[in-house]
Amino acid sequence: MDLQELLFMFLGGLGIFLFGLKYMSDGLTKIAGDRLRELLDRFTSNPIKGVIVGIVVTGLLQSSTSTTVLTIGLVNAGFMTLRQAIGVIMGANVGTTVTAFIIGIDITDYALPIIFIGTFLLFFFKNRTATNYGQVIFGFGALFLGLTVMSEGVYPLRDNPAFEELTISMSDNPLLGVIIGAAFTVLVQSSTAAIGLLQQLYDVGAISLNAALPVLFGDNIGTTITAVLASIGASVAAKRAALSHVIFNLIGAVIILILLQPFTALIAVIEESFNLASPMTIAVSHGVFNVANLLIQVSFIGVLATIVTKLIPGKGTEIDHKAKHLDPSFIQRAPAIALGQARSEVLRMADYAQQGLHEVNKYIKRHQRKNAERATQYEAAINNLDHEITSYLMQISNRSLSAENSYVHTMLFDTVRDIERIGDHFENIMELVDYQMRNKVTISEEAKEDLDEMVSLTLHTLQDAIYAMEHHDLDAARATEKQEAEIDRMERKLRRKHIMRMNDGRCSGSAGVIFVDIISNLERIGDHSVNIAQAVLNEQ
Repeated sequence: MDLQELLFMFLGGLGIFLFGLKYMSDGLTKIAGDRLRELLDRFTSNPIKGVIVGIVVTGLLQSSTSTTVLTIGLVNAGFMTLRQAIGVIMGANVGTTVTAFIIGIDITDYALPIIFIGTFLLFFFKNRTATNYGQVIFGFGALFLGLTVMSEGVYPLRDNPAFEELTISMSDNPLLGVIIGAAFTVLVQSSTAAIGLLQQLYDVGAISLNAALPVLFGDNIGTTITAVLASIGASVAAKRAALSHVIFNLIGAVIILILLQPFTALIAVIEESFNLASPMTIAVSHGVFNVANLLIQVSFIGVLATIVTKLIPGKGTEIDHKAKHLDPSFIQRAPAIALGQARSEVLRMADYAQQGLHEVNKYIKRHQRKNAERATQYEAAINNLDHEITSYLMQISNRSLSAENSYVHTMLFDTVRDIERIGDHFENIMELVDYQMRNKVTISEEAKEDLDEMVSLTLHTLQDAIYAMEHHDLDAARATEKQEAEIDRMERKLRRKHIMRMNDGRCSGSAGVIFVDIISNLERIGDHSVNIAQAVLNEQ
């Protein structure tokens, strides 16, 4: 084969491999993504549990990148602390070795039948579950097909003098191998693909074990670039989590390079003793390295958290998504106190709604992404508190309540629903502004002034409703009713003004649609605000 054919086979095989890996990982995420997110959220109360969850989630998703990015997202949203995240990231490094072991099993001869089974499920079943499993199976088969094609492309390298000289250089200078491994992983954005290629090179005899191991360590360093990219523009805590991933892998590589000779000897003994196939030898090396790195560093999670906090200074602006007041022990012992706890949590949820609408107001005026991201965090926190408070109130409903407490219980249920809907509406407004920015839709200055006036009135109405609920203030509740009526009149007035601008050619159709949808959502926020205020009036 000539050079062009070899290059095409290698690149094509790599492409099929990456597609199969991504397609399989996406299918696994569809099958269990929400449950895995809940697993990460609920069972990472301490770093050791985080390590275990990181191993499990990465093993199931077949992608340490997916786990790491998901973890950074949870840190950014406030669901997870930095120490918890470091534990998960350490576990993800061990979990990713599962893919290398799978590749080490020689089933390349069955790649095409596996692809057929996946295709059959994808094309002949309408059931979503079946198609998701079909996607996983198809991706699994494509992964091995890509390996086969890639292996044929790299096979002639074993007799290539230039490549042989390069492997000798890597054997003599392990740091060169680390740099090459890291660079290739950064290039393809997948340590699994880089390790898969390394397995094929070692399998065809194109690279020695002495040269392969430093490349393997470099692959581990290169995979951290995805976490770094995911943290760009994120919160301070998310940036710290990404940096901890880099430091963890760098420290592991440095330690193992110092002990490279005994480590290489150990792997050679294991390979010979168990008569391992070449790809499995690389998989074992990867597994031993990551497990050893985890065992060495897991006791220093607190130290690592302190280091990254010093390296990335600044006050975190994360929003606490977790309930603070819902003590389950009060449900059995003192339901009335439990209702008070729930009320305190509802007030936190209401404050998040107010802050979220405030951020959306800034986003309408300034079009700055940080305001949209902040509003998204508030909306996610509202949704989480909605779930936790509703579950808590459901448990209280099983207890015997007085007539007064029964009314409070019902009022809290209704208020939680209203606040959750307010979150949905300000999220709708944010998405409308996103659409405006993406499509470069210009809103007239007169329309901007009208929007500013209505947003201010809506925000003030919501603030009064929350104040009335918190302080049982009847005057604030009545003021909310009056302001909501004014919001309704303002919406009708602004719709008429919009039609006049359209008729006069002062406003485009696209801008008009966005404008009308925004004021409609504001009017609905006013409705939910007055519902909260009326609950206070009816309580008296």
